[in-house]
Amino acid sequence: MAHATGEELSTARPAPPPPATSTGYGRGARVLSVGLATTGVVTFAYFSVASHVLGDVEYKQISLVWSVMFVVVSVLYKPIEQLLSRTIADRRARGLAHAHPLRVPLLIQSGFALAFLLAALALRGPIQDDLLDGSATLYWVLVAGVLAYAASYFARGWLAGHQWFALYGGLVLMESSSRLLFALAVAVGIAEGESVVAIGMAAAPFVSLMVVPLAFARRPTATRRRARADDVDLDLGRGSRFALAVLAIMLAEQTLLNAAVIATDLTAADAAVAGFVFNVLLIARAPLQLFQAVQGSLLPHLAGLEARASRDEVHRAVRVTVLAIAGFAVAVALGLLVLGPWVMGLLFDDGADYGRVGLALVALGMGCHLMAGTLNQAALARDQAGRAALAWLLVGALFVAWLLVPAVDDAVLRAETGYLGATAALCAMLAVAYRRA
Repeated sequence: MAHATGEELSTARPAPPPPATSTGYGRGARVLSVGLATTGVVTFAYFSVASHVLGDVEYKQISLVWSVMFVVVSVLYKPIEQLLSRTIADRRARGLAHAHPLRVPLLIQSGFALAFLLAALALRGPIQDDLLDGSATLYWVLVAGVLAYAASYFARGWLAGHQWFALYGGLVLMESSSRLLFALAVAVGIAEGESVVAIGMAAAPFVSLMVVPLAFARRPTATRRRARADDVDLDLGRGSRFALAVLAIMLAEQTLLNAAVIATDLTAADAAVAGFVFNVLLIARAPLQLFQAVQGSLLPHLAGLEARASRDEVHRAVRVTVLAIAGFAVAVALGLLVLGPWVMGLLFDDGADYGRVGLALVALGMGCHLMAGTLNQAALARDQAGRAALAWLLVGALFVAWLLVPAVDDAVLRAETGYLGATAALCAMLAVAYRRA
């Protein structure tokens, strides 16, 4: 098939999708779920092992570094993953399978990474001394890990846009597995101390980049030859607006997952309570990590359907996903009502008394969070990132306010009830916006 010129691309009717796109989101989600389901279990195992080999305060430090790192990583780099995934999928749906703009996303991603590095160096004193209790090792783990994830998330977006989900799953599985090895080294006596467990967080994204050469080996020659010429289809202004809107969404999402840990660490008289709150919210984190499989395949699928104006298929994909999430969340909540305290006591050697009702509330909040994520992907596919960002920011602000107002004395229960209320409100707001759209 002959390639159209830049002017023809703006007026020609959408071409039939290439064969790779026709595989659909269902198959992509299943393939990616294999890697990410294992990744979620391995990540949970990392923290379980860490809680057994470290003291309560040391474990709190590990969970705090993880929380801060993934707030920064998700806020700064997830927008570019989403931008690449949506843009590449849209162009593939229009028959432009060998021309994907990379220069603009790369410039934005590099700018985000540089901004973080400058800020981290300028604020080293407060970060190292006040937040990390004077640990230089934890500070450099945080800096090195965040910088490494810039390349990791760029690769994820490129893989998702091409629907190379086996490689995507392999990347995140290699990351979590390598991180777990550091905790296991301490558990079996090969190494010892908080620093070794922490270094695994910085080493993991570097190790995961071993998948990247395999991805580039699958890249068509025509893509390398024509990528620069087609960058005009994604100018810096348009790409930046999308990235900043998704950045706001990621900031709000990480607020829902991490603000409770940070707020508890700053306000609780017992430093170990922040670790208890972190453990409770792992009930949400593990399924959310698994849900990356759905998100990673849902956005390019919906973007392709929107490019072909297949609105009925869009509604069907969203409806099926939301119903499946609702059933899963109810099942998890019922399971935690029966076995929640026993499971938490088995997994975490911290002596905390976890209430079964509070654990079930977190499970229901997790379901609302996942449904909101589905509706959010539909908004991004329709290029309505700005509207979605407003909803996320409002809910994030309300959640922080709830944490800081001592309406509930128990810090753990305050986090549990606040998380459910915030995610339910978010899901409702995005559902209204979706129906109106």
